[in-house]
Amino acid sequence: MIKGAHNDYLKVQRTINFIHANFKQQPSLEEIAAHVNLSPFHFQRLFTKWAGVSPKKFIQFLSLDHAKRILKNDKCATLFDVSHQAGLSGTGRLHDLFVSMEGMTPGEFKNEGKQLAINYSYSDSPFGKMITASTSKGICYMAFIDDKKSGLTDLKQNFKKAKFVENRNEMHNAALSIFRKDWSQPHQIKLHLKGTDFQLKVWEALLKIPAGKLVSYGAIAGEIKLPKASRAVGTAIGSNPVAFVIPCHRVIQSNGNFGNYMWGSDRKACIIGWEAAKTEEGEV
Repeated sequence: MIKGAHNDYLKVQRTINFIHANFKQQPSLEEIAAHVNLSPFHFQRLFTKWAGVSPKKFIQFLSLDHAKRILKNDKCATLFDVSHQAGLSGTGRLHDLFVSMEGMTPGEFKNEGKQLAINYSYSDSPFGKMITASTSKGICYMAFIDDKKSGLTDLKQNFKKAKFVENRNEMHNAALSIFRKDWSQPHQIKLHLKGTDFQLKVWEALLKIPAGKLVSYGAIAGEIKLPKASRAVGTAIGSNPVAFVIPCHRVIQSNGNFGNYMWGSDRKACIIGWEAAKTEEGEV
């Protein structure tokens, strides 16, 4: 299922820039389909298979008004309070129950991964190819990649003195299960992260944002009790080493604009729209 979704994403990816750049004009199905040289019928079928909703509905999820409405309706205090509620009845609260985070020791942090053995593997996701890496304690890196060679190079830049082995293990499988629709048997996802105390606090706050919800950088700063640190929060979010599992894509500007994303602004729009569709259907 994931591989099929990945293949659909590669075909849909060309449309995302067009939709993201033109959603304020509410382009028609015919206009979008023409942009990718497909008939309206074939494009609608392809897009709906990938996103779970029609292109028209997806465009609504990407609209500025939609983003502003979510920010207005989910005041940060209420949002972070409800994210701690136990049980699986609340959609999008699975991060709090099944993701645990541990920071690397000062020695591990400073010596660039010396004496760390890191397993890595490649996989497909609904948003493109990924590389996932883990230590003996948990996932240490997860990123969307253009190709295997550059993906591995970027990983090694983060842990220059570590030993690397290509090996997909159960930690990787657990992390990648985040993309599944069926959460009836969720896995514990363990993270082992290299970061400063401040970065770890920010990343921990990101884990509290439910799927399908959006918060501002200021809301994250307020959650970590540093309300004037929005700029520093933005820098820490931009250094997130674990794509999607730590949902930095759910943080947007206070004016409703999606803002930048380490793995591409178009991919961020894709993820936000995809999650909105899944949560509306009660699948996340």
